[in-house]
Amino acid sequence: MAEADTPAAYLAHAVRSYWLIAALWIRAAMAYPVSFWTMTVGGVLITFLDFVAIWLMFSHIDTYGGFTLREVALLYGVTSIAFRVADMLVGSVEKIGQKVRSGDLDAMMTKPVPVLVQLCADRFELRRLGQIAQGIAVFAWAAPIVDWNPQRLLVLVMTLVSGVLIYFCVFITFSTIQFWTTDASEFANAFTYGGNTIMQYPMTIFPREVVRSLTYLLPLAFVNWYPCLFLLGLTDPYGAPDWFRFASPLAALALVGLTALVWRQGLRRYRSTGS
Repeated sequence: MAEADTPAAYLAHAVRSYWLIAALWIRAAMAYPVSFWTMTVGGVLITFLDFVAIWLMFSHIDTYGGFTLREVALLYGVTSIAFRVADMLVGSVEKIGQKVRSGDLDAMMTKPVPVLVQLCADRFELRRLGQIAQGIAVFAWAAPIVDWNPQRLLVLVMTLVSGVLIYFCVFITFSTIQFWTTDASEFANAFTYGGNTIMQYPMTIFPREVVRSLTYLLPLAFVNWYPCLFLLGLTDPYGAPDWFRFASPLAALALVGLTALVWRQGLRRYRSTGS
């Protein structure tokens, strides 16, 4: 893109390029429909086992950290939807280390498409829609416990969009570390997949220090914890300000700024493999 292009035009170009690349992988996947649907259904069943484990735990107890099964299911559903959408859209960025070692990143840098867009859209997996559907199903089962009104619906939409952005940033930020380490995909997974697992449970089961870390350092608590407290009509047991329940967009925007800075520094740090 020319330097004279506006940020809006650059963003439009990036989005269009992303979907063009993703469409190539979608067409490739749909060329084998039996394999596609088998993998999609398999993804639903595998991810459903995560919630089965929680359900089995509640067969022996009535509450966990002061939350009932359906209240935990609400937390589970919100974080799962946000995480799975982010994983489908940008999860491929975790392969930065492989691209660096193989020299494929050099080829990406010669194309008139942002490198980050190419990394995120590479090998786009539409079959992950099955995993998203599983999160939606759990959320739908838990939703009747909420006394829904227009304000709560607005907070839900705001929370899901912000949650996707937060997980976007977590994927990209911790994958970018591979510019310095060459291979740290497992380290990144500890914060992406590990972070999603933690947020499936109420924060009341964790020490105060952990909750503070998930609020002020890596703001995953804004993915579901604070907004779900509002949806359930509960106050934060750790005494966080009430406005935190509506602060998910602010946390997401702050993380977007930090992620942009980390990505820029990582890309500047990159040196060609020469291959």
